[in-house]
Amino acid sequence: MMHPLALIALLPLAGFLLNGLFATALGGHRFSHRVSAIVGCLGPLAAFALAIASFLTLRAGGYEPIVAPLYRWATLGESTFDITFYFDRLSAIMTLVVTGVGSVIHIYSVGYMHDDKSFGRFFAYLTLFLFFMLLLVLGRSMLVLFVGWEGVGLASYLLIGFWFDDLANAVAGRKAFITNRVGDAGFLLGMFLLYRAFGTLDMDVINMAFLSGQGGLVSASLVGLCLFIGATGKSAQIPLYVWLPDAMAGPTPVSALIHAATMVTAGVYLVARMSGLYVQAPDASALMAVVGVLTAFFAATIALVQTDIKKVLAYSTVSQLGFMFLALGVGAYGVAIFHVVTHAFFKACLFLGAGSVIHALGGEQDIRKMGGLRTRIPVTFWTFCIATAAIAGVPGLAGFFSKDEILWFAFASEAGGAPWMWALAAVTAFLTAFYMFRLLWLTFFGASRMSPAVEHHVHESPLSMTGVLGVLALLSAVGGYLHIPEFLAPLTPFPPVVASLEHLEHTLLYVSVAIAATGVGLAVWLYGGPPRRVDSLVRRMKPVHALLAGRYFVDELYDRLLVRPLVWISDRILLRVGDRLLLDGTLNTLGALAQRTAGVLGRIQTGNLQLYTLFVMLGLVGALLWGWRGV
Repeated sequence: MMHPLALIALLPLAGFLLNGLFATALGGHRFSHRVSAIVGCLGPLAAFALAIASFLTLRAGGYEPIVAPLYRWATLGESTFDITFYFDRLSAIMTLVVTGVGSVIHIYSVGYMHDDKSFGRFFAYLTLFLFFMLLLVLGRSMLVLFVGWEGVGLASYLLIGFWFDDLANAVAGRKAFITNRVGDAGFLLGMFLLYRAFGTLDMDVINMAFLSGQGGLVSASLVGLCLFIGATGKSAQIPLYVWLPDAMAGPTPVSALIHAATMVTAGVYLVARMSGLYVQAPDASALMAVVGVLTAFFAATIALVQTDIKKVLAYSTVSQLGFMFLALGVGAYGVAIFHVVTHAFFKACLFLGAGSVIHALGGEQDIRKMGGLRTRIPVTFWTFCIATAAIAGVPGLAGFFSKDEILWFAFASEAGGAPWMWALAAVTAFLTAFYMFRLLWLTFFGASRMSPAVEHHVHESPLSMTGVLGVLALLSAVGGYLHIPEFLAPLTPFPPVVASLEHLEHTLLYVSVAIAATGVGLAVWLYGGPPRRVDSLVRRMKPVHALLAGRYFVDELYDRLLVRPLVWISDRILLRVGDRLLLDGTLNTLGALAQRTAGVLGRIQTGNLQLYTLFVMLGLVGALLWGWRGV
């Protein structure tokens, strides 16, 4: 019988295959929509139920990891590569989050995508995405993880460019795919180094080797840097973050799935899974912490001035991922996963709430053209409000607990914490509270700025959407009480803190609360007052506003430094010289030579019998002369 862990991954894969067949066979028929919805939702829900059952089995066994060998993939000399699933505390949490949040996003999609002509294809891609993410978190071997890693890259390409009739969507999907391939080159190098050193890619074996002092066969810092390069691509850190804001081109449920519970957390999971390696790689960890805190601050400043409701949330995701890598860099691996979980709850709620707003407004995404929606779509408003308060760090809600622990270890951890990191992260937390309540206020409060046609269209979303928002809002409120860092402590212990700083923990907690309150208060004062306050501030800070609105012009910089030179090299050297001159020129010359030779030889074929007789006689004479040459 097939192991339950295998079924967790294979059920979404079955949904992909069945929906692909139904979408192809039945086209856009209404019956196919119903079948696609049922198949698309049942697979993830069943996988979630099996994940819960597997977690209970894990707990009953004293949290001894469950190892499920499925089959032997390949044999290379004395080494074997097996498809084996590994279920421990860390993979259990990730599996529950992926299947749980993934399931509610599938349910939400039934209402959101009900009028789309490619309804079945959408659910096929969505379940394929879930399958590869489960392969990523359940694989024991880094090779199996890498298959899932590349698979979510493929699925994200298909989903971001789902509405490929619009060229911008196709370009966004291509950008995500190519950017991730850059990071994946580093991942592959790290894998090669580990296999050369240990002869295996099983991550638990590699971690144990480093923790037991047997990692001297390879530089932990070098491997850590290579793997971190892969993580910067998948989890959108500087300098490979540029694909994630453009991933908004796909349908809103796709944005929620990518940003909340799956693809972008893959890099965080990889580093946490390889914590045994990173404990022995202080240089790589220090770089990770610096990149994380800089990314968090950098993205938060851009989010301050965005006017597309989904773009604000996209840059918020980049910023929150920076917080996670800051925690990883200072050795607080369990705290980073804690923030992964709380972020999955409130960010899924925010994205799906944004989708509900867009649905209510007939596709409008510009927050400058909203306002006054608080009473028009009350369920969407209250759930969005709870999730906004959670990400802003309001005490008692999920984001407060995970963010506060990150700030504390960024300040006091002996494994790389520093006051300047705490200060920059605290400023970022202030910016987060400010731009999120700016988003909330401009969307739901104040006078309506909608056009009459749009305002007439406003309506609350169906139960399949609002019910999901309610569940996610509840999780955003209570998710901080799960004590995930303590649960993961046997696997990823808390880093030691500087003894002389321990007495400051409660003080920093109060400072964190004050920071969140200040950000919320400033946003309410600025955007809840007369418009001239904002207009005056924008005029006085026009250069800064232009820089932020232009997103620091990083995409333009990449275009000038990378894209254009590569296009020039491809056109002038590879195409004109390499392809046309060398390859085509050589082949065309050989072809022309053969043609001319054939033309000359073709003249022999005259049809004149006397001429043929002459050639035969000349041949015989030549043969005789050749035979007598030695006589």
